[in-house]
Amino acid sequence: MNRKPDDGTDIALYPIGTIHTPFAEAVGTPIQGALSGQARGEVVVNSALGEGLADLDGFSHIILIYLFDRITKARLKVKPYLDTEHRGIFATRSPSRPNPIGITVVRLIEIDGLILRVSGVDMLDGTPLLDIKPSIPQFDDHQHRRCGWFEPHLEALRDGQTVPVADDRFHRKNNK
Repeated sequence: MNRKPDDGTDIALYPIGTIHTPFAEAVGTPIQGALSGQARGEVVVNSALGEGLADLDGFSHIILIYLFDRITKARLKVKPYLDTEHRGIFATRSPSRPNPIGITVVRLIEIDGLILRVSGVDMLDGTPLLDIKPSIPQFDDHQHRRCGWFEPHLEALRDGQTVPVADDRFHRKNNK
């Protein structure tokens, strides 16, 4: 993935592996890893980078940073899942972003060579992996005080009244 910001600077990102999940298309895919029902997947790391997996097995959760490779059009206003109004892209977790980068915290089940078995996946099968970071509660867990426009939806999620899954509103066939 090569992009040029407005100032003309080159930015180059290269996949370090591939994420495999049970989700072949957007429709029916969980909209967040925490809501995935512990859906399992595998992360296959490129062989040249295997040494970088040393010591990762001591962590219960890892952060996967990946490319929304099937999003072809960025939008600055979107109607997010669970809402009926259009919102600014930076106030949502929509995949139709100016830089189509996704982030999901997953539970690390085991490491088998270059394969990481994980649960809590919410990305499509074959998604390019950009990076892996360990999740450390003291760094990553924040006591949120406000959740903006999303506040009214929190109670339904907490009570399990809603099991949100994706439709195809952000993917290729709707972005032509």
